[in-house]
Parts: sequence; C-alpha cells; structure tokens
Amino acid sequence: MRRLDVAIAGAGPAGLAMALALHREGHRVVLYEQFDEPRPLGSGLILQPTGLVVLDWLGLGDKLRSLGARIDRLFGTSSESGRTVLDVRYAALGEARGYAVHRAALFGTLFDAVLQAGIAIEKKSRINGLEGGVLTLSQGRASPAFDLVIDASGASSPLASSTHGGRTTRPLRYGAVWSSLPWPEAGFDPHALEQKYNRASVMIGVLPIGRVTLQGPQQAAFFWSLKHDTYAQWRAAGIEAWKHEVLRHWPQVAPLLEHVGSPDDLVLARYQHHTLAIPYGDRLICIGDAAHATSPQLGQGANMALLDVRALSEALRLNDDLAAAAAAYARARKWHVQVYQALSAAFTPFYQSDSILLPFLRDSLVAPLSKVPPVQRLLAHTVAGTVVRPSRAPLSVRSGA
Repeated sequence: MRRLDVAIAGAGPAGLAMALALHREGHRVVLYEQFDEPRPLGSGLILQPTGLVVLDWLGLGDKLRSLGARIDRLFGTSSESGRTVLDVRYAALGEARGYAVHRAALFGTLFDAVLQAGIAIEKKSRINGLEGGVLTLSQGRASPAFDLVIDASGASSPLASSTHGGRTTRPLRYGAVWSSLPWPEAGFDPHALEQKYNRASVMIGVLPIGRVTLQGPQQAAFFWSLKHDTYAQWRAAGIEAWKHEVLRHWPQVAPLLEHVGSPDDLVLARYQHHTLAIPYGDRLICIGDAAHATSPQLGQGANMALLDVRALSEALRLNDDLAAAAAAYARARKWHVQVYQALSAAFTPFYQSDSILLPFLRDSLVAPLSKVPPVQRLLAHTVAGTVVRPSRAPLSVRSGA
C-alpha cells in the first residue's frame, strides 16, 4: 500500500492504537477528537490474551502489565445459597492470563505513545459526517480530504450511515453503575474478578485494576447491575438505601462502600448489541464499537477493538488498494466477531435479566460442569477470546482473500 493520508475519528484506545500502528507503517495520520482534551471514560477492564498480543506488537504490553493486576480467575457465587455459579480459571490454558487495568492506565499508555510519535491530534472536532474523504465538523468546519477515514468513535458513531452495510441495533435493558475505588486491604482476591448474584437481576462485582501510574495507589472497579429505566428511581432513593441493599447481598464489600458518598460517585454504563454487516464504505473503515458492540458479560470490548487494529493494519500492508484492504479486513474479523457477539447475546440473560428460569439453570449446572476438564478449557478459551481464531481469512488478495 502506498503512503496514505489517514484521519482517525475518536481518540479512545481503539483510535490511539490504530494511529500508532499506521504511523509505524509510514502513513500520515491525524486523530480527530470531540473533547477539549482526550480523556478516558469508564472504570476498569480485563485485557485478555488476545488484546495483550496486540499491545505487545505495539511495544506497550509490558508497561500495561506493570500497571495492571494479573487475573487468574473469574469467580461468582449466589448471595442466597452461596453456591458457585461462575468459576473460570485461566490455568486451564497453561500460562495465559488476563490483566485487569484501569481505563485511564490503558488510555494514558497509548496517548503518551501517540504524543511521543508526534501524531497530530485535532481537538474540539466533533464529527457530523463524511463525504468524499472530507469530514464535516462542528461549527460548519470541514477537514482536508483524506485517502482513508477510520471510524473509532464508538457505539454512537455518526459515520455508520456512510458504510456499505446496514446496522442492526438492540439496546439491552440492563447496564451497570461503576466506580473506581481504593483497593481494600483484605477480604478480596487480588488476582480474581469476584461477583455476587441474586438470580439474574442482581449482579455485584469487584475487580482489582492495579494503578493508573506506577506511583499511584492500587484500585478496584466496583459495579452494580441496574436497568437503565430505573436509574432515576435509584438516584431518588438515596445512596444509603442502595448501600443497605448491596450489603444485604454481600456484606464483605462494606470497606469499598465507605468511599461512595453519593450517586454522583458512580457512573451509569449503558450497553447494546449492534453490528455493521459491512464495516466499510467509500474511503471509510470502522473498527471497535463503531463496527460491532456487545454486552460486557465476556469482557471482550477493548480486546476486540485491538484485534481490529492489528487486522486492519495488516490488510493495508498486504494489499495494493483500499477496496481490497477493506474487504480483506472485514473477512478476516467476521467469524470471530460473529461468534463472540452470539456468545455474549447467549450468556447475558443468564446473568443480567428478569428471568427466573435461566438463573436457576445457571445455578444448577455451571458449578458441576465447570469442574469437567474439557468444559474448564472451553470456558477459559471463551473468556480469553480464543474460542475461535481472531482472524480466519487471509489478509491479502494475492493469497486468495
């Protein structure tokens, strides 16, 4: 591929990683960001082995491992019966592990690398549309013409209508309120995501997420499952009533709740399933949540975006024209994306829904089945992002893509 002028919409982790990858390939890159200053959103996430491979490829994996918390296990119990309803151990895969990080640590590591590389960032640039490689921006402004625009602007992308494929969207009733809190001195496993469930309508989680900086304090991501349409009611009930409800299900989280003083200390996250059937158009290619989004039940969001970055970078390197590269990228990621969207859609009602039957089946079957070695490996592969290969199709038209 000849040297391209590339605009990247969105300076989140996907956009920053994409900018680094293409800059290292010799392309001229400009990042467009709507905020006055790029900033991270959210609390914590787990970098799975798939995502860590991409970060290692970018030369940033070791730094993020030093900031994050190694995760050996995902473990959940019923608050009513105490029965184990989730037990996934990475050891079933050998030495592979996840690393939980604060989103600010992931963002900061990528952002610092972008600044060091001298990649241009156009701030205060809200994107409204695209035509002929020219971005229409807020206040009637327009960008220069680009050979390629990469949409990394997330699930609310304003550019999805410019692709060749229709978008299907299904909002999910359940989201969660999140907060990053000081890691408690005792009571929780520093190498595990621990969760407590009551049927599927209550899900509470504590995830160690390491530090934002090497000198910073250890933190935990705390979350409480919540329906979007009950958020106003939840706020109106007051923080003390909510704390009482949380402690009724999980008394051990009391030290964490001491750091929550009002509803404003928690941020509401909304989730949806959506897919672009064809994630590209005229001089446009979508990656990450702009192309595909799922619930966070399997913890794949950031990892899927990083896999998109690697696949698109390779497709651009191995093909002579943009149309072939876009098609090769889409084919390479299609199978993995479809499988994980299907898995996420299937798993979510067992853990976040109003169903009575599904959590009953979960509580009755998961614990005994998770002790069977083949099921242990399958569950671990599912969480690690490797239940199928991240890229199945060839990335070059010369090799038959």
